[in-house]
Amino acid sequence: MQSAIVDRTRPFTAVLLIPTGIGATIGGYAGDGLPVARAMASAVDCLITHPNVLNGAMLYWPLPNTLYVEGYALDRLAAGDWGLRPVRQNRIALILDRAIEPELQRRQLQAADAARATLGIDVMAAIVTDRPLGVALKISASGASWGTIAQPASLLRAAERAIEAGAEAIAVVARFPDEDTPLTTAYRQGRGVDPIAGAEAVISHLVVREFAVPCAHAPALVSGPPAADLAPRSAAEELGHTFLPCVLAGLWRSPQFLRDWAQWQPLDITRNSIDVVITPTSACGGAAVLHWAAAGADILAVDDNATAMQVPPEALNLRATRVRSYLEAIGWLTARRAGLWPDALRSDPIMPLLPTVDSPGD
Repeated sequence: MQSAIVDRTRPFTAVLLIPTGIGATIGGYAGDGLPVARAMASAVDCLITHPNVLNGAMLYWPLPNTLYVEGYALDRLAAGDWGLRPVRQNRIALILDRAIEPELQRRQLQAADAARATLGIDVMAAIVTDRPLGVALKISASGASWGTIAQPASLLRAAERAIEAGAEAIAVVARFPDEDTPLTTAYRQGRGVDPIAGAEAVISHLVVREFAVPCAHAPALVSGPPAADLAPRSAAEELGHTFLPCVLAGLWRSPQFLRDWAQWQPLDITRNSIDVVITPTSACGGAAVLHWAAAGADILAVDDNATAMQVPPEALNLRATRVRSYLEAIGWLTARRAGLWPDALRSDPIMPLLPTVDSPGD
C-alpha cells in the first residue's frame, strides 16, 4: 500500500485564542491582545483569531495575514463542520438596537460614515431593530461574564433583512446598561473581568449560528467624564463616543463561512489547515481547543496569561506544550515555521534512550 503524502508546503497556520469575559490578564481588556496578535502574525504565514483579541474600540491595526473570525464560527471550524474562505472585502450592514437614544445613535452612524469616507469600507446600510433588544448583564459562579437579550427574534429579523439586501457581514450595536458596579470599577482599573464581553459574545453567536455570516458587536454606552485612575489596558474604550471603528475594520476582511462541503475549494481553510492553537493555560476546556487537540494540532498553553478559569491541560489529559509567556510562544512558532524541532533550541536537546526490547527467542 502506498503511504499517504504529507503536504509540508502549505501555509503555516496558527489560531490565537483568548476567550472573552474570563478576565484574561492579557487580551481581556480593550484591545490589549493586539500586540500579541501583531507579533504572532509575523511568526506564521496565517494567523486566525477572534474579535476579542483584535477589537480595541477606537483603535485597530491592519494585519494582512490575520483572519478575524467570530467565536462560534471558530468552534464550528475546529469541529470540522465549517470552512473559511478569505475575501478581498465584505459589504457590511449595521444593525442598531432600537433602545439606543437619538444622539447616541447619531454617533454610531457618524462612525460608519467615517469608516466609509476615510477607510473605504463598504458599510452598505443601517437597520434599526423593530424592538429594543433588552440586554442584561450576568456573572457566572466561575467569575466569567455573560448576558441575555430579551428580544433575540428582533435581532434575527434585522439580520435577515440585511442579508436579503446583500450584506456579507453584520455589525451590531446594542444598548448596554450604563450603571457603575464594583465589577465595572475593577475592570476600568485594570483588574477583574470585562463585565460586558460575555453578553457581546451571546449577540454575535446568535447571528452567526443562525445565518453563517461574519458578525461582531460594539456596545452603545453613554460616555462619562475622564477617570483619574483609568488603567492603560482599559483606556481604548475611553477615547470616543463609539466602539464601532474596530468592528468595521475587522469585518471588512473577515472570511466567509462555508457550511456546504460540496462548495469547498482547495485554498479554503478547514480544521486540518491548522498547525498550532495558542490558549491561556487555565482556559483549555473550550470546545475549539478540545476539537483541535483531537484532530492532532499542537496546543501551546501560555502560563502567564492568568484567567478566572481553572482548566489546565493536565485536568483534561490534554497533550499540550506549556510555555511561560507569549514571547516564548512566538519563539516556538518561529522554530516550527522554519521546520525545526523547538526543543533543539534548549540547553539539553538529548533524545532519551528507550529500554531494549528482548527478541521473542530470548
